[in-house]
Amino acid sequence: MSDEMDPEIAALLGSGTQDGRAAKGPQSGAAAGVSNPRAPDFDTLFGDLDSGGESHGRGEFGVDLSRKGFAPITQFESDTPVDYFADPEFYKKALANEGEEAQKVHELLSKFLKAADPKDRGIYRQQLIGAWWYLAARVALHSISPTAPLPKKLLVRFGTLLPNLLAPEQKELICKIVFQKGIDEPVYYVDEWIRAVATGQVKASSTDEVKSSKGDDRSRINAGIQKAQGKRDAVEGILKSKAEERKNLESALVARVELVCAHENQPGLLHVPAPYTESQKKTSTELMDILRRMMAADKALAQSIAEFKEADAELESVMSKSKDLVGDTKADLQTVASEFETIKQMLKLCIGRQGNHFPILIKEYFHGSIRDVATRENVIKTLAWIESIDIQAFMRPYKNALNRIVPFIILVPCYGDTGICWEPFDRFNRASSRGRVAIPLFPKNLNEAILYAVADLRWQVAKEKASFYWMEEGLTGNYYQWFTAKKLKGDVKEFFIQDYMTWVTKESEGMQKLDKEVRAMFWRLMPFAQPIKDKLKTRSYVYQELYQKDVNRSMSDGY
Repeated sequence: MSDEMDPEIAALLGSGTQDGRAAKGPQSGAAAGVSNPRAPDFDTLFGDLDSGGESHGRGEFGVDLSRKGFAPITQFESDTPVDYFADPEFYKKALANEGEEAQKVHELLSKFLKAADPKDRGIYRQQLIGAWWYLAARVALHSISPTAPLPKKLLVRFGTLLPNLLAPEQKELICKIVFQKGIDEPVYYVDEWIRAVATGQVKASSTDEVKSSKGDDRSRINAGIQKAQGKRDAVEGILKSKAEERKNLESALVARVELVCAHENQPGLLHVPAPYTESQKKTSTELMDILRRMMAADKALAQSIAEFKEADAELESVMSKSKDLVGDTKADLQTVASEFETIKQMLKLCIGRQGNHFPILIKEYFHGSIRDVATRENVIKTLAWIESIDIQAFMRPYKNALNRIVPFIILVPCYGDTGICWEPFDRFNRASSRGRVAIPLFPKNLNEAILYAVADLRWQVAKEKASFYWMEEGLTGNYYQWFTAKKLKGDVKEFFIQDYMTWVTKESEGMQKLDKEVRAMFWRLMPFAQPIKDKLKTRSYVYQELYQKDVNRSMSDGY
């Protein structure tokens, strides 16, 4: 096989030689002036970003427990699409200053595109995949700089490297995707996510590897911040709940007092009010009970206010320590590099062992319209659709209260079929931290990929809540008991995920596809929205019976 460069690539690079071989252009470390390409300087990479990793406010990365749902999406495509690929130096800018890693990818891509023998093409394909990840790790560090060339950001975000690998309509599709984040929801492309980790707006994702934190003040303080933040958020949630409870009781008290004090004239006697009616007498006996409950709620509110002030002071104390901490450039770079490796693992899980692991966006593997791509807008629309059916999809129980906490959604550039839940919540903050979910950008079926991820999140949240008793208690315990009773074989979580997808797509429409026990279990532990329940009860005796059980439980206060 010849080592000559593909003429198209050579033309794009503008660096061909007389014998057609690739010249050592700006990709090489020496030409780029990079003395140590594997250890770039922090300031060079991040410019004016804060190397201390401090988050200057919760903003969109915090959790607003008062939000009840997703805001409707009104814009699914860019109003003013920019032709990113019109730049004749797109490929050159994407690889510029990336050292030996860029040169290796350049050479392997040339061989891969020229290979006529399927066996040779398969070998180069595999080598290119390995080389790509070394390159992507470097480009990811550079892409988060505010002054980073757009081709580098697009390489990390979409896997676009060489415009000629895409058909004209595919390039047009990519250009239509809204580039800037203008939606206040925790959905991020990879370059945005890496930047958020680099600037300390969000902590790095957890891994299975136990890293030594000896002498690592940053890790200890970040963990302390998460714990303090979780404690404050949890108390804040209880505080709001008690305030709302007292307000409702006060309204009930006023309504009943007005009812008791409303009198008609006694028949036959002018200006003489009639005695209390039986209804008024019964209502008057309820006043003391309401007052008792109101005072109990007020006492709990006062206690919650004191606890909130204490938790807030504790958080301020931990935050002040983080301000005094001198930034460690090396530690920051290691954190960012580690996060990219975690993203890589998420991506592999989305693809699966038998999936297509080719990392570059290419026309042979990329099909469909913009509606089939996991853009930020499409993902939020699908999440809203799921939540309209499974109203507790993003609810997390804490101290007898359900808090709506949407996880961080990371859109990873791959041809995966399923989304995955990386972690259900931060282990240092179970009360109010967001989990982490990855969604493949180019799935075969977008709705199924997102549904799979939400089902995975559902399972892991329930499992972590039950802890050591996950096979006995809660959602996972009930499902596991049924699974073993049926003597089924395989991964119990995979069975649950498939049943969940059936629950949302089929059972919500009245199509009875699930086992009777599973349907009853899901009806109670993962309830449909009330309008769906009201519709289903008229469809079949099966749903009518489940609906009646709801009524019976609510009447006995046992639901």
